[in-house]
Amino acid sequence: MKEVEELVQNFRPISLAEMDTVKLMNRVDTKFAFTREELNALLPKLQEHYQILEVDGIRIPTYKSLYFDDDNFSFYKDHHNGKNSRYKVRFRKYVESDLMFLEVKHKFKGRVKKKRIKVDDFEAQLSKQSLNFVHKHVEDLGAVEAKMWNVYRRITLVNLELEERLTLDINLQFNWKEEVKKFDDLVIAEIKQEKVNRNSPFFSVMKNMGIRPYRLSKYCIGTIELYSQKKIKYNRFKEKLLKLKKINNNVA
Repeated sequence: MKEVEELVQNFRPISLAEMDTVKLMNRVDTKFAFTREELNALLPKLQEHYQILEVDGIRIPTYKSLYFDDDNFSFYKDHHNGKNSRYKVRFRKYVESDLMFLEVKHKFKGRVKKKRIKVDDFEAQLSKQSLNFVHKHVEDLGAVEAKMWNVYRRITLVNLELEERLTLDINLQFNWKEEVKKFDDLVIAEIKQEKVNRNSPFFSVMKNMGIRPYRLSKYCIGTIELYSQKKIKYNRFKEKLLKLKKINNNVA
């Protein structure tokens, strides 16, 4: 971790207020997966093109999320089955900033829309106010309950010229009750754009490093890892999960 901590110091900082101009709450996301070693090689190639989000002197803050689904894992199954319209419901805490939101992400025909409201704390059961918010933004919502905690650290980069943000997630952990699953060497990158622009410096660097876009969902990874004993269907994700575990174990 020390090397990454040192490398991020070479970027020019940007504040949360300055980054508000690039919120991209309606966007296209492109994801990549690679190793921490590749992250160390990647960061110096990006520093002339991106600024880094810094909050109270912290450049790799901790994110903690609590995800919800119904008894049948409908949100997960919609993703697994490739449904064009699918949702995620979660609380997200920006730990060092002590900021929290209840969020609904809706992916429809490749675009992602995110709605959120500020909240005071995690809720094991959704309050009336939270339920009203979720019902407003999720079609045909049934009874949902907390299913999974997800914790990771995130580097957020903002392009100096293009309207795009890049997030790099490390130290991923999924847990529920006594079950804990860790992906310490896996990096999940996500470039967020108004529309896909492959002239982005990040796309160019990924191509030069031989790393191709990779569709994946942290929620789906965690669901499979934590609930496989319940015979969660994941045949469409088996190859993806195998690749992610190979990356995490640094196996070619």
